[in-house]
Amino acid sequence: MTSPATLLQNTFKLPAFRPGQEAVINALLLGHSALAVFPTGGGKSLCYQLPALLFDGLTLVVSPLIALMKDQVDALQALGINAARLDSSLGKEETQAIYASLQNGSLKLLYVSPERLKNERFVQRLSHLNISLLAIDEAHCISEWGHNFRPDYLLLADLAKKLRVARVLALTATATLSVAADICKQFEIQPAHHIQTSFARPNLQLRVTPCTAETRIELLLARLHKHPRDAATIVYVTLQKTAEEVAAAINAAGLKAAHYHAGLKDDEREQVQNQFMSGEVPIVVATIAFGMGIDKSNIRAVYHFNLPKSIENYVQEIGRAGRDGNPSLCEMLAVGDDIRVLENFTYGDTPAVESLRALVEHLLAFDDVFDISTYELSNQFDLRPLVLNTALTYLELQNVISAQSPFYTEYKVSFIQDKQFILSQFDPDRAAFLQQLFSAGRMGRKWLSLDMLTIPLQINEPKERITKALDYIAEKGWIELTVANLRQGYKNNQSINSPEKRNSLCEHLNTLFAEREARDINRIHSVLAFANNPACLSQQLMQYFGEASAQACGICNHCRNTSPAQVELPLAAPLSSAQQTLIGNLKSEGHAVLRQPRQLARFLCGLPSPATSRSTLKSHRAFGALAEVSFPVVLAALE
Repeated sequence: MTSPATLLQNTFKLPAFRPGQEAVINALLLGHSALAVFPTGGGKSLCYQLPALLFDGLTLVVSPLIALMKDQVDALQALGINAARLDSSLGKEETQAIYASLQNGSLKLLYVSPERLKNERFVQRLSHLNISLLAIDEAHCISEWGHNFRPDYLLLADLAKKLRVARVLALTATATLSVAADICKQFEIQPAHHIQTSFARPNLQLRVTPCTAETRIELLLARLHKHPRDAATIVYVTLQKTAEEVAAAINAAGLKAAHYHAGLKDDEREQVQNQFMSGEVPIVVATIAFGMGIDKSNIRAVYHFNLPKSIENYVQEIGRAGRDGNPSLCEMLAVGDDIRVLENFTYGDTPAVESLRALVEHLLAFDDVFDISTYELSNQFDLRPLVLNTALTYLELQNVISAQSPFYTEYKVSFIQDKQFILSQFDPDRAAFLQQLFSAGRMGRKWLSLDMLTIPLQINEPKERITKALDYIAEKGWIELTVANLRQGYKNNQSINSPEKRNSLCEHLNTLFAEREARDINRIHSVLAFANNPACLSQQLMQYFGEASAQACGICNHCRNTSPAQVELPLAAPLSSAQQTLIGNLKSEGHAVLRQPRQLARFLCGLPSPATSRSTLKSHRAFGALAEVSFPVVLAALE
């Protein structure tokens, strides 16, 4: 067998392993699962890319971002490695080619999103494959204690068992000790195989510069003018509107900048990313939507125009600077007023007590197995999709409900080959089954629609047989197959069988969400504490992630200045009489989607929710009218 060191040099064209990489790779080669906690830019991806070439089967990589998947797959293909990604941007022929290479065993690495692993058809395909390694990027998303909890990640531990995965590699740049322990518990990773390297980045000069909202833009422009005009720079902001305004100000000052945020179309975001990578546009002003997986080694500066929402986010974002090892500047232009905006987003995510109770009553009304559309429930109970999925996950963890297979209720078939030709390829029994299936559908101008809720009963055949048959003839290229209307199956475990238990469950859910809110608010305030602590900035960060023996860097502005200026936290001013009148008028209008105090508070603070987004209320004069006010102040006035 080729040695890892030989592969490293001959295939990956790298002279030597970085700290921690060899230890992780050796653990995997010995058949162990592992956790790699490396700082951003520490070389996490090589830890699964290299061993993937030494394993017989497939390495399945779970990654939350299409941009990251695309960059890594392009880089691997350029090295002659057979890698692919499955995402919504691919066409039918590209997808079929990937399925074919999965089938014949030629594909070594496949990148997918965690959401795709909820697709029963796709998981069914995977179940027939030899998966040597499941690599999970951004693994902190699996932990409730993490800063970026994603309910879909909680399914991965069970899925690994279901698919008989040989070993798991969890990877993250931002796991505190409690988060790392949670990841190891979920994936049964032994302490010896939790491999963490130092978060020290001696080439990064950290600065925190307290300023006011009025002086911040001039300060930023002055800093940018000091850099060479082609110096690659990222400016992080909180709001999409701010990204556009700051980029415009930079361009007006004679420098070249572009803005980037989730509100742009896919092709617009891709264009900005490509221009930045090529150096055509040296400065990008972006929300946190930008940067995940950006592997540009010569970023010379990262500015935080707004406060980051957590220490974890901050470390991830500054970690994109100076990956080539050369000196780079990371400066936070710290304005205390930013705390309110970050807090309001967090408070706005906490569901209303009434909405949670209504959701629980709805789910417990089902007797046995049932299915739901998360899109429909999100609108029905005015819960943002992430909040709804978190609530469903909490109910699973309490054994109130159990997830069954997700499925699509509608399959659509377009015939590339004539029906009679397709039927002629099978023995009489199978041909009769297909004829019955095609006759049960509803034929439109081009597409035959198959209702998967009724057709299995109508033709007395299991849904699994129908989907396997359709997949087979689609793979043959005889039909084009699309699916729609995803529904998630659940089972009511009948564990809540009294009003007392129901009340207790609702109280427990409210407590869990309140605790999440408190943790997120604490994370926001930890950024302020970090900025105001006179201790070395680098040392503080390393200690946050468990490096108790971290030394002072000697180059940050806290090390150079014994008495740094303080970032002032704004006082929560009481509502004015005009603002109280505005609240009274809105309540008296009696809008059906604004019945609850928390809904009204979200609306007044300019935080959209499914109910208000679907209505015409977003153009109402009161929407966002109190965006400058602290959410708890508005909520207290409404309660």
